[in-house]
Amino acid sequence: MTSTIPLAAVGFIGLGDQGAPMARAIGASRYELNVWARRPQSLDALSATPHTVHRTVAELGAASDIVLLVVRDDIDVIDILENQGLLKSMKPGSIIVNHGTGDVDKATDIAAMAAAYGISVLDAPVSGGGPGAEARQLTTIAGGDRTTFDRATAVFQTFSSAVVYMGPAGSGQVAKLLNNALTMTNLKNAEDVLGFADVLGVDVAAFLQLLRTSSGGSFVLNALGNEITSELAPHLQVLMKKDMEHFADAISREGVDVDEVRARGIAGAEGLVTVTELVDRHLAASAVAATATATAA
Repeated sequence: MTSTIPLAAVGFIGLGDQGAPMARAIGASRYELNVWARRPQSLDALSATPHTVHRTVAELGAASDIVLLVVRDDIDVIDILENQGLLKSMKPGSIIVNHGTGDVDKATDIAAMAAAYGISVLDAPVSGGGPGAEARQLTTIAGGDRTTFDRATAVFQTFSSAVVYMGPAGSGQVAKLLNNALTMTNLKNAEDVLGFADVLGVDVAAFLQLLRTSSGGSFVLNALGNEITSELAPHLQVLMKKDMEHFADAISREGVDVDEVRARGIAGAEGLVTVTELVDRHLAASAVAATATATAA
């Protein structure tokens, strides 16, 4: 169901490393920000942002024209929609957006589930991680009804530098999973080559600087040592493996053999901790050497 009712009140659930800066961007805009959190301490991330806290998901739904979900997986989305009463509490013509990465079939199932209540759903995973959210430079990748997308675009623009419509329900998830497959297979390439460089005695810090402006560079190489550190790697590793399984499930259902790509993507995720430790070690050594040189001068 589509509607021309203007969106004024935005509900937000999922104040994690990525969700919290997204919510802050909305709160700093012209929209009224409504939030609910499982853990009260999560609300600390909004201490300097105008917002209204709701005691229950249903209370938040009743107060919102559009609700954005930034939660871990589809099971969490369905729990919020059904068990915690979001669908029953929202007005017909309102919108729910799933910004998480999940299963393509589940995205279409969720859209059908919400349609029975007169509510539209967009599957709109985002790319850019926590740093992209902090900089309000995320890419939002959306699937669902086009008119619904057009209504929600201005909300997405509060935290995004690019907002891309991909097609009907599930299309946003398909595009994000394909994107992630490229990221993780590229990560495996980066891990292999940086490991070779280390064995050969190459200055890895200088090599990374070279790659940032040369043809061998990539988004994931630029992120190593910056957005992706050894501290964040274990958390990201779990998410990467989950996303590769969603990718493999979605593509294999179409009768396509994805075993080779899946294996390389999983290998990229599994090597993340090792490569970030290698990069962090070389960057730290480079920083110490630069400080010593400056002091000697």
